[in-house]
Amino acid sequence: MAQGDFWSDQDRASRTIQDLKSLKSQRDPIQRFEHGLRDLSELLGLTQADDQSSLDQLAKELAALEQLFSQLEIQRLLGSELDAKHAILAVHSGAGGTESCDWTEILLRMYRRWAEERGFTAEVIDLTPGEEAGVKTATIIVKGPYAYGYLQSEEGVHRLVRISPFDANKRRHTSFASVDIYPESDEDAPVEIKDGDLRIDVYRSGGKGGQSVNTTDSAVRITHLPSGIVVQCQDERSQLQNKAKAMHVLKARLADAERRKRQEAATREYQSKQKIEWGSQIRSYVLHPYNMVKDHRTEHETGNAAAVLEGKLDSFMEAYLKWKASNG
Repeated sequence: MAQGDFWSDQDRASRTIQDLKSLKSQRDPIQRFEHGLRDLSELLGLTQADDQSSLDQLAKELAALEQLFSQLEIQRLLGSELDAKHAILAVHSGAGGTESCDWTEILLRMYRRWAEERGFTAEVIDLTPGEEAGVKTATIIVKGPYAYGYLQSEEGVHRLVRISPFDANKRRHTSFASVDIYPESDEDAPVEIKDGDLRIDVYRSGGKGGQSVNTTDSAVRITHLPSGIVVQCQDERSQLQNKAKAMHVLKARLADAERRKRQEAATREYQSKQKIEWGSQIRSYVLHPYNMVKDHRTEHETGNAAAVLEGKLDSFMEAYLKWKASNG
């Protein structure tokens, strides 16, 4: 970064800065732990057994150090090269009609709130509104150290149970939405995309309620014919910018598909994705007749559903990382 021509290549400079942030995020907690351990040792040597005030301070410092140690344990679990990458997150409505679209929008907000609280950015690059309310599908790019490592816990079907705000009889409804997570691909990643394998369609961006976002056909949809993968982008007013972002997402998805093929366990998971309906959920969010969020893989749960929907997901993500490590 100290080189005079550092900013001559903006993309390379951005990647270097991201690498620096990632390395600092690994180093800083270790340094804080070392300093805390040294301070605690010094305090222990000065504490008398009958000095209650000093004992209380010692207990406080020890609790803080234990919390930091837990963070280091999670950092250790985020050890793969992919974990450190930015993430592409897509949400899709499932069985449940308008209810499901509303639930999909709630999930989208939950992940954006989580990213915001961690100081990450969450850029919406595509959003298809529901016919009456909510969101059918949406794709965001979450940028921050270890975004993919944390968000990988969210891939799967999410189930909501609540009293429907759309039901005049106030009956309880169950809704489903699915979440897909892909690590953002490096620009120089070895992914070959032939022009003949692509179908590119342009259309006019539309917002909620049917209003037109643009007066020109700037939105772009790209279909990769060999794989059937479809990506689209409509957040920019320039067709060229939307095409570039769509290609970026396509490259990431193709790289992810190839990676999964090389990993036998992940390949089985990829090939047997279940329908977005009852019996296939990874996590349930119950708002009636009681409040509870439970992950069906790790058995981790909380009674504070409101906090989870406001983005308080770290405990679920950490439980998943520990569960994943213990299951090979």
